[in-house]
Amino acid sequence: MTDQPTRRHLLGAATAGAAGLALGAAATAATIKGAAPVTIIERTNRQRFADKVVAITGATSGIGRAAALAFAAEGAKVAFCGRREALGHEVEAEIAGLGGQAFYIRADVRKEEDVKAFVDAAVAKYGKLDVAFNNAGITLEKRLHDYTAAEWDDVVHTDLRGVFLSMKYEIPYLLTNGGGTIVVTASTNALAAAPRRGAYAAAKHGLIGLVQAAALDYAEQGIRINALVPGTTDTALVRRVAGMEDAPEAVWQIGAQQWAKSNIPGMKRMARPEEIAAVALMLASDDYSYMTGSSVVVDGGKMAHGG
Repeated sequence: MTDQPTRRHLLGAATAGAAGLALGAAATAATIKGAAPVTIIERTNRQRFADKVVAITGATSGIGRAAALAFAAEGAKVAFCGRREALGHEVEAEIAGLGGQAFYIRADVRKEEDVKAFVDAAVAKYGKLDVAFNNAGITLEKRLHDYTAAEWDDVVHTDLRGVFLSMKYEIPYLLTNGGGTIVVTASTNALAAAPRRGAYAAAKHGLIGLVQAAALDYAEQGIRINALVPGTTDTALVRRVAGMEDAPEAVWQIGAQQWAKSNIPGMKRMARPEEIAAVALMLASDDYSYMTGSSVVVDGGKMAHGG
């Protein structure tokens, strides 16, 4: 998530765009002239994760949900967590309806006992752990001196400490299993921040250091650890930050597309969660067996423009 749109910018763009664009609820970013077309990611017969167990944090929506579906489609047994129980059970049922295997556990990554219970339950359910995708994250946008200590802690404890706790309890199972892979969701804010992102940028920047150090700790034991660094992605989190979570879909689409055209150099559109999840699967797969301690930027060309 990078340079996120505000409600004022989105509503202004939607109002201006509505007069000249015939966009409905199903509008896509490619509808905006000048935006790169959206590549539709189709299901394949690849089974890179057949007989593997994958644990995912923050998978009740957004990138985590897309990843849970994608891992299951490629044969994984997926254990995932999140705080929103209704959404968790929806994702669990969706995967089962598609013929996959998934197990939802309510857990809050800010709480050590929850994280341990989640990882232990995943292994108890499926017998081992091969892959972890530590994806849970939140943000709160304020000028630095306006944060309360509790607000700062909430962001950092979720985005950074939550990943530390997840890895702390995942790694022993990976060692027992003879190795495995961990993917961590960072952000382009770790590389180039923006105003009102102090807590988020600090936490995500910290994740890059955590991934590098941990990768060196466990490389000889066959555990690969890499960071996924996405740009702005069309998720519930981004809509919530923009104050547009309850906006009609058509209004959101017009505003988001116009905002992206001006703020995302390169493809001029936000990513879809499935596009980011596809890279998480890439990093988690055995296809990249020599990659560890790396940060892979997936931002539609934003950072290539210099921030």
